[in-house]
Amino acid sequence: MVDFALTEEQLALRDLARDFVAREIAPVAAALDANPNPVDCFSWDLVEKLHANGLRNIALNPEYGGAGADPVTLAMLAEELAVGDLGVSVVMAQTWKIGQTIQGGGTPEQLERFLPTLRDNPRGVLSIGITEPDMGSDYIIPHTDPQAGPRLTAVRDGDSWMLNGTKCFISNGGRSALYLIFARTGPEGLPLTQVFTPFLVPAGTPGFTIGRVHDKMGERLCNNAELVFQDCRIPVSNQFGELNRGFDVLRTFFPASNAYAAASVLGVGRAAYEKAVQFTKSRVQGGRPVIEHQAIRVLLAEIKMRLDSTRDYIWHAAWASQYPEQFDLTLASLPKVLAAETAIRATQVAIEVCGGYGLMRAMGLEKLYRDAAMFLISDGTQQALTLKAAQGIHPMSNPAI
Repeated sequence: MVDFALTEEQLALRDLARDFVAREIAPVAAALDANPNPVDCFSWDLVEKLHANGLRNIALNPEYGGAGADPVTLAMLAEELAVGDLGVSVVMAQTWKIGQTIQGGGTPEQLERFLPTLRDNPRGVLSIGITEPDMGSDYIIPHTDPQAGPRLTAVRDGDSWMLNGTKCFISNGGRSALYLIFARTGPEGLPLTQVFTPFLVPAGTPGFTIGRVHDKMGERLCNNAELVFQDCRIPVSNQFGELNRGFDVLRTFFPASNAYAAASVLGVGRAAYEKAVQFTKSRVQGGRPVIEHQAIRVLLAEIKMRLDSTRDYIWHAAWASQYPEQFDLTLASLPKVLAAETAIRATQVAIEVCGGYGLMRAMGLEKLYRDAAMFLISDGTQQALTLKAAQGIHPMSNPAI
């Protein structure tokens, strides 16, 4: 039987995250979000403090400065941080899952070369580079047309690989110390599942530059940026996994990725719900607190139901990601779909029950609504992920139809 009762250690970590949100994130999130230049929305101060309290490295094993946190614990922490700010949660969730991937799939030489540096760098955040200007949902379903997939190429040149092309919308882009970049390495005429290879590319590698930092409507405390590769030469030893087997890397080391994304956006919905409950307890209309009016009570109870049931689904998916016999494409796809819908509904209801005050930026619900909307697209569109789940229920010969 699966038991999601939190251990003493998990409760301590939850309280650590909640205290960090109250002391460090909540006082600065709105001001950072309001910066007109997206570059100025990011905070190294918060990252360094997350390093100091042990949360930045928590997904890594003890020899690399972490605690070897399991997926359920990481999902719990992603939600807690997102109650303070979605962007901060995403910065950490990306770093956790990519760190776990490097730790689990890297060669001994790669582990020795990259992880101690990551461990000791207070600004050591990580990125994964898959999305391109002309390639987004193709890899999620995945599309079988040979023309689908990445345009960024890696060509073997002696004892090096030469990368050329552009990635876009990359979380932590321009901030990461190390990037896991997926490139086309296979011959023409094959589907992208047979031509994808990831590479480890440190920031500052000659030929690798940052393009635009995207000016997003929400999740602004996490920078998303273009990554530009122009004759970027990296050693053969930076190839991650087997040649042309990039999808094996995604299947093997990223099963909990969807659950982490879901947990992050769920935190947005919870923040909106908590604001709504607090406001409706103090706001008096019709001679009594608004929360005592039946119509309001029904709406808040509905959101509480959605938040709690969504969390259960996320934690189940995070737990199952450790056990292949318990895991399937629905659990790899649908938690984020459900969580994004829950967060959108929660922020909408919160605005409604708070009336005119809910529309005022000072209350913070406008920011939460923008943040929630980001995850209708981020980490896979709702439609692409649902089609991926349907493929797990009943495979089609051409799932892209």
